[in-house]
Amino acid sequence: MLKKIDNSKKLGNSHISILYPGLDLTDNDTGYYSIGRIDQAHIHGGAVIKMHPHINDDILSYFRTGKVKHTDSEGFSEFITPNRLMLMKAGKLFYHEEAILDEQEGLQIFIRPGQKDNQPEVIFQELDKVHSINEWRLIASPDASKTKLQLSSNTWIYDMQITPEAAYTLPENFPKEFGSLLYVFQGNIKVNDEIELSKGESLFIQDENIHFTTDSNAELVLFVTDTQAPYYAEGMYSGNQKHT
Repeated sequence: MLKKIDNSKKLGNSHISILYPGLDLTDNDTGYYSIGRIDQAHIHGGAVIKMHPHINDDILSYFRTGKVKHTDSEGFSEFITPNRLMLMKAGKLFYHEEAILDEQEGLQIFIRPGQKDNQPEVIFQELDKVHSINEWRLIASPDASKTKLQLSSNTWIYDMQITPEAAYTLPENFPKEFGSLLYVFQGNIKVNDEIELSKGESLFIQDENIHFTTDSNAELVLFVTDTQAPYYAEGMYSGNQKHT
C-alpha cells in the first residue's frame, strides 16, 4: 500500500498544523495504530503554553529551531533545543508548561502507549548533531538498548536530512505487518519517480519497496508501527478523537 496525505487533510491554525493520520484511511479512528497525532508547530518567541494536562500519551518534542523551557507538575524544569529532544510519557496524569524563548519550529508527536496508566516519566536525549545527513537515524523505539528515548508501544521513529546527490530507501525491510508513515518536515521529495510530497505532506507505506529523491535538501521523519501489537487508543491527545 502507498497512499498520500496532502495538507488539505490537516487541521489547526496559522501556528500549528495538526495531522490525524487515520482520518485519511477510516471513519473509525483518527490515529494509525500506535501513531496518534502529529503537530507541526511554528511559534514566535515569547509565547507561553500554560500548565495543562496529558493523560496516556507518549509525546516526543522534536524541535528543529528555537529554544523551549519545559516545566512540569513534578517540579522538573529543562530546556528543549534542536539537539536536545524530550520524550514525555504522561501515563495516568501529568501536567506541563512550555515557554517559547526563541522562534520555534518543530514537531510535537503523540504516540499511543502500549497500555494505559503507565508511570509518568520525562526523558531527554542529547544528539551529537542536529541533522543526520543522508543516513537514517533511529531516535525513539520500544528498545532501551537501541534508543534512550524508549516508547511504551511498538513504535519506531527515524529522521534524516537528504541532499540531491542520490536516491534513498527506507532504513530496513520491515515485516509485512508493519506500517510506516513518511513525513516531510521541510523541502520536497519524489517517491518512486511519481508521487510528489512537499512540506507537511506524508505517505502511508505498507509491504512496499520505495525509493525517493529530492531536488534540494529535504528533512524527513519516518514513523513505523507494528499493526499487530497492542496499544491504548483513548489517550487525551494520541487517542481516537471521535468528535473530530
